[in-house]
Amino acid sequence: MESDFLVVGSGIAGLSFALKASELGTVNVITKKKEVDTATNLAQGGIAAVLNEDDSFVSHVEDTLLAGDGLCDEGVVRMVVENGPARIKELVSLGVNFVKEKNGDLSLGREGGHSRRRVAHAYDLTGREIERALVESVSRKSQIALFENHMCVDLIIEEEGGEVSKRCLGAYVIDDTGTIKIFTAKVVVLCTGGTGKVYLYTSNPDIATGDGVAVAYRAGAKVDNMEFVQFHPTCLFHHQAKNFLISEAVRGEGAILLNQEGQRFLDKYEPDQMELATRDKVARAIDTEMKRTGADCVYLDISHKDRDFLQKRFPTIYQKCLSLGIDIAKQPIPVVPAAHYLCGGVRVDIYGRTTVQDLFALGETSCTGLHGGNRLASNSLLEAVVYAENVFRFCQKNWQALKDKRTTPIHYEYLNGKEQIDEEILINHNWDIIRRVMWNYVGIVRKESRLIVARQRIAEVRKEIREIVNTFKVTPNMLELRNISLVASLIIDASLSRKESKGLHYILDYPAIDGK
Repeated sequence: MESDFLVVGSGIAGLSFALKASELGTVNVITKKKEVDTATNLAQGGIAAVLNEDDSFVSHVEDTLLAGDGLCDEGVVRMVVENGPARIKELVSLGVNFVKEKNGDLSLGREGGHSRRRVAHAYDLTGREIERALVESVSRKSQIALFENHMCVDLIIEEEGGEVSKRCLGAYVIDDTGTIKIFTAKVVVLCTGGTGKVYLYTSNPDIATGDGVAVAYRAGAKVDNMEFVQFHPTCLFHHQAKNFLISEAVRGEGAILLNQEGQRFLDKYEPDQMELATRDKVARAIDTEMKRTGADCVYLDISHKDRDFLQKRFPTIYQKCLSLGIDIAKQPIPVVPAAHYLCGGVRVDIYGRTTVQDLFALGETSCTGLHGGNRLASNSLLEAVVYAENVFRFCQKNWQALKDKRTTPIHYEYLNGKEQIDEEILINHNWDIIRRVMWNYVGIVRKESRLIVARQRIAEVRKEIREIVNTFKVTPNMLELRNISLVASLIIDASLSRKESKGLHYILDYPAIDGK
């Protein structure tokens, strides 16, 4: 399969770029599952941007820098914030139906860490609405081919004279029949989303196994800030609900957190901002309170709001909870923190370029410098569309040189025939070990001794996984296992390297460095 552009992933970053790139040439988009099974589709809150006169770029920049705990790239923050309004207008022009006020202005929500209302939303279905509009737009483009149920195995890196030149020529891709195909392209863009499935509890879709980070790292690309894993404070705690998020916007509209005794407790941890503190602080407070009381969850209470308001503002959350016997207009919602967003990833510059030539990364797969030590709520969708534009502009400017690129693939070991694995338990057992080790030892609150134990256990598991991959014919499940084991190792190593509590990396051995 040959095309001008190969886009790996079909969330807001991948589809936004694919639409733009189709103006220059042919685009192949590969996606592991169905086109809507992405983190974009699950995004409830919205997309942050300066959209009214009461707000300012300065304020949005300050909020982002404060959330990032001194680790943001200020130039990147300013660039993303200042380009935000134009990208929102572009989404509207593509048919995204953001909620509007009676006067025609966009209805803006407020979320934790924001000093103003600046979150454009489609109630609590924002991600799904954006994905719908993008998928419909992509389907009308003859230059774009979408390959569902296709997974990137590894990247094709050019070799000359036995030396790796770190130039990406395409990817090896496995489909749902187990057939490995070669996709070559002038430009390869990784937009595979996050790494939530590395942890036992996550708000992410099942496809979030860190594939983009893993394949890029194996290809020699640099990664940054892997220690900064954001845990969303409020994931629904219910045995019949899988990975269901209770949007931060619920707290933005006045919900309060209660402990097992029915007492509001944020005043003990974040007396200034209370429930509207940044996610790392709220998640840490919940984690501390649960450990203090021995409870399995805490409670989010918005029952003081009118039922009609709740049904209109949060239709999905309202109906989901009601289907489980929870009437949020009358009773609090049981919630727990869950792995939600990776603030680190594949290092890229302002044009989305990785350290491997002709390889780009977008969205949660990338580390742009925007989020620093902690992502400000609803800045992720903004980052995705701004950088999709940046990558496109770079390709447009350099298209003549990129078009002339040679794309001859190299030999690939997995093309050789191997026996089929007959016991999935080999994969499932190791998957379970990784996720439990990460949850127990590399979670919201960390300790150096626990990180060392985690590193040893993950190393043992990775050794067994290598033996499985080398022995049997690869399958998507096997590849996901390999990827989460590598990502887990990268998170642990980065956590051990940072000898301070900073942003999302809170480590008991160094609690006083940032005054927390």
